[in-house]
Amino acid sequence: MERKCPYQKKCGGCQFVSVPYRDQLVKKQKWIEDLLAPFGKVKPIIGMEDPWRYRNKVHGVVASDRRGNCFTGIYEAKSHRVIRVDDCLIENETADRIMRGIAEMMRSFKMRPYNEDTGQGFLRHILIRCGHASGQVMVVLVTSTPVFPSKNNFVKALRKQYPEITTIVQNINNRSTSMVLGDRNQVLYGKGYIEDRLCGKIYRISPKSFYQINSIQTEVIYQTAMDYAGLSGRERVIDAYSGIGTIGITASDRAREVICAELNKEAVRDAIANARRNKIKNVRFVEADAGEFMVGMAAQGQEAEVVFMDPPRAGSDKKFLNALLKLKPERVVYISCNPETLARDLKHLTSGGYRVKMIQPVDQFPMTDKVEAVVSLSR
Repeated sequence: MERKCPYQKKCGGCQFVSVPYRDQLVKKQKWIEDLLAPFGKVKPIIGMEDPWRYRNKVHGVVASDRRGNCFTGIYEAKSHRVIRVDDCLIENETADRIMRGIAEMMRSFKMRPYNEDTGQGFLRHILIRCGHASGQVMVVLVTSTPVFPSKNNFVKALRKQYPEITTIVQNINNRSTSMVLGDRNQVLYGKGYIEDRLCGKIYRISPKSFYQINSIQTEVIYQTAMDYAGLSGRERVIDAYSGIGTIGITASDRAREVICAELNKEAVRDAIANARRNKIKNVRFVEADAGEFMVGMAAQGQEAEVVFMDPPRAGSDKKFLNALLKLKPERVVYISCNPETLARDLKHLTSGGYRVKMIQPVDQFPMTDKVEAVVSLSR
């Protein structure tokens, strides 16, 4: 069923929201084929049965109108003017409802939205994360100062109005920066994290941890990645850019040993807790740059049969790709959220002795012009 978005013209986040979903998939298939066909045959894209309300992470910039009424929204494209968004068609409905409620409560608690120009005000951003399978809800209030007037009364009122909230965290960001989250967290209620189930495993998600925003399609991607890895239980596996360990932990049932490399300290802490929570003993976590870690392994004569890599939109850098070529795993499974950087990196890997076996596009971000792909390579 097609829906009309009232924010489409100003927002710009969902470039395809007015395009019928089947046509979106056709466009994305063609885009992937145009970029990746030189490397191998591209399979038909896997879409969603229901492509709406899939985002389990919702972020709102806090602002106010001329009458002093507070609201949340997003920055208009190429500016820092806040567009009011009360209900987004691709965001979790519970998260949007709580976001609106917090904005409405601000006036009675005399909370002022932060003003970037003057550096005055208290509440900068609201971040809400929802467990797709667990139903757990985390509310992160990003403030400009650690001093939180009427903190206990606000938390009590928020919990009363939204009993589904599992934890509330105050994140302090007192810097003049475009980054949403600061370095300090103060737990106001609950454990300071939520848990969710993905591919049969339970994961702890903290405010700054990376966790895929579309749980339904993430399970499709991970299952495809496991199939492409061809694990028999005898392999040593590396999970590069491992985040909170979701790929490595998913692979642990089918591998002899899994090594997860990740630079983010908070994500590594969550990953260790996730392995313990799932009673997994054949996974270890290294807080390190994945490329440098693999160079070190190769220098010591160590080997790995399979490498999973799931880099950010910028793709991998040459240092990582050269480290991969030096380590010489038998198989590489590349999970990409940017076909353009994927094509660039595949060119580097195929010129270094690898060949592409399979390419599977997955529509991880319906209504947008983004598309995910899982690629299998062998040496």
